[in-house]
Amino acid sequence: MNKELIELRRRIDALDDQLLELLNQRGRLAQSVGHIKNGAPIYRPEREAQVVRRLHSANGGPLPNESVERLFKEIMSACRTLEQPMTVAYLGPQGTFSEAAAIKQFGRDTQGMAVAGIDEVFRAVEQGQAQYGIVPVENSSEGAIGRTLDLLLTTPLTICGEVMLRVRQNLLRREGNMDGIRVIYSHAQSLGQCAGWLAAHLPGVERVAVASNAEAARLAAEQPDAAAIAGEIAADRYGLTVVAADIEDVAGNTTRFLVIGQGSAAPAPSGSDKTSLAVYARNKPGALMELIEPFARLGVGLSKLESRPAKSGNWEYVFFIDLEGHRQDARVAEALDAAAGHALALKVLGAYPSAL
Repeated sequence: MNKELIELRRRIDALDDQLLELLNQRGRLAQSVGHIKNGAPIYRPEREAQVVRRLHSANGGPLPNESVERLFKEIMSACRTLEQPMTVAYLGPQGTFSEAAAIKQFGRDTQGMAVAGIDEVFRAVEQGQAQYGIVPVENSSEGAIGRTLDLLLTTPLTICGEVMLRVRQNLLRREGNMDGIRVIYSHAQSLGQCAGWLAAHLPGVERVAVASNAEAARLAAEQPDAAAIAGEIAADRYGLTVVAADIEDVAGNTTRFLVIGQGSAAPAPSGSDKTSLAVYARNKPGALMELIEPFARLGVGLSKLESRPAKSGNWEYVFFIDLEGHRQDARVAEALDAAAGHALALKVLGAYPSAL
């Protein structure tokens, strides 16, 4: 064997030994932190966001920041579990994009709880069956998820974080090619997002909409002449092969997820944050202008403004607003107080670190 290759492998082995010792040192420190917290929330999203941002700034390569973030999220997940096991509820079944978002945010050492619907995610966290939940709130091509917004109005939970997940649609199959495909299963939205690709590459093949992409993968795993459109996580869960990757018609399709938890878990400022509000506007001319004027005057940026019927039956609307900054920031706090004076009601849904 080449002597240079042997030497490089020896050095890699030595570094692996050092990494293992350092990781175990980190684990022991995490256990000490857990003892000091003495019942306080183990998951601190502002602290983890600060760690990742610092690593991004310090990273000299060749590993890209995305890989560094993924590695350290898993390290933090393993160390957090040493402090105290934690459960996160998500919209199931296993293999959905919601599960992928939960893994991206919390790592694979955190216990996932797949539930049947968005309502059940809220209920699991409210009842203490899970410490946190992951719910989709908007998609870059499909818009807002109305049910999530409606539940945020009535829940006692608070938004603790956000996750931006690039939705990569893939054609999955038991076989390693596209020959002989008779039927394609997927969620209706995914079928729509891939309609152009399907027309060009699999014209005439039957398309069947099912409850979730994970269910589509399960069906494709049972039928040799079937395929599914789903994410890579579904391929892993159901033993399928990706025969065509990134088949969505619009590149960059992204879903934004929210992390929800009990109020006691509300994050402190991290240095780069958002604050989300629900504001009931008065039914009069200029009401919206009055609500947003304080933010403009005080230099607080708005990154989202979404309206929904207030369900009062009186043609009143509730506005969902995302602000740049944390509710504890002086300018944000002043703007919130001023806006509340012009609203029928104002509810702060949460203040949390902005997704990287």
